[in-house]
Amino acid sequence: MDMQLKGKLALVSGSTAGIGYAIASTLAKEGAHVIVNGRSQASVDEAVDRIRAETQGTVLGFAGDLSQAAAAEDVVKRHPGISILVNNLGIFEPKEFLDIPDEDWLRFFDVNVLSGVRLARLVLPEMKRANWGRIIFISSESAIQIPTEMIHYGMTKTAQIAVARGLAESVAGTGITVNSVLPGPTKSRGVGDFVQDMAQQANKTFEQVEAEFFDHVRPTSLIKRFGTPQEVASLVTYVASPLASATTGAALRVDGGVVKSAF
Repeated sequence: MDMQLKGKLALVSGSTAGIGYAIASTLAKEGAHVIVNGRSQASVDEAVDRIRAETQGTVLGFAGDLSQAAAAEDVVKRHPGISILVNNLGIFEPKEFLDIPDEDWLRFFDVNVLSGVRLARLVLPEMKRANWGRIIFISSESAIQIPTEMIHYGMTKTAQIAVARGLAESVAGTGITVNSVLPGPTKSRGVGDFVQDMAQQANKTFEQVEAEFFDHVRPTSLIKRFGTPQEVASLVTYVASPLASATTGAALRVDGGVVKSAF
């Protein structure tokens, strides 16, 4: 299927590894011109080289912390004409509620929510002039089923859904769509490393810890395994395409059935 993305300029924040990398690579395979982002020049250069080798596509790089206003303004200034924005940048950290200080709540909101709000505000004027654009927030099933082990993270994921819906309504009647995508537990780099550390500490295999996780922590999962970054990227790429023009204001789940709802 031709996703009709050839030549469209896409920015994927936090895209040197994991879900962000898979999204950037898949968009490039579909012909989009992709801006890969990470905080270090070395990680950006490595990701750009890998995606170019995999896709033979047009891949650009931007090293900078896009949770900071100056970096966000810089990337939009350097790369005018962004018509697809994927707000993937995010952090997570399991921590008991009583151990989460105010500083952590603010830091999680700044990185997970405000970074996407700011980038959307910066790219939206050009999208309006072109009467076409795609803004996608990578949220999480944790937005609906708040994890007790990291309530601050769940709060930011819920906020992303709210921002995406409100923004979609604000551009009603245009060629711009705004959606949030909700992955379930996904074997991204951070999650994979976390589970591998748990396995080593417990003298178990990754597969054993994975099975225990879905037995006890996410028992509602219907696939009973971690999703893959590519499975998330496939949905995001469709939503970013002209083919998804009737999909807007939606919270789209690619959660393996973790959220126990038919709607």
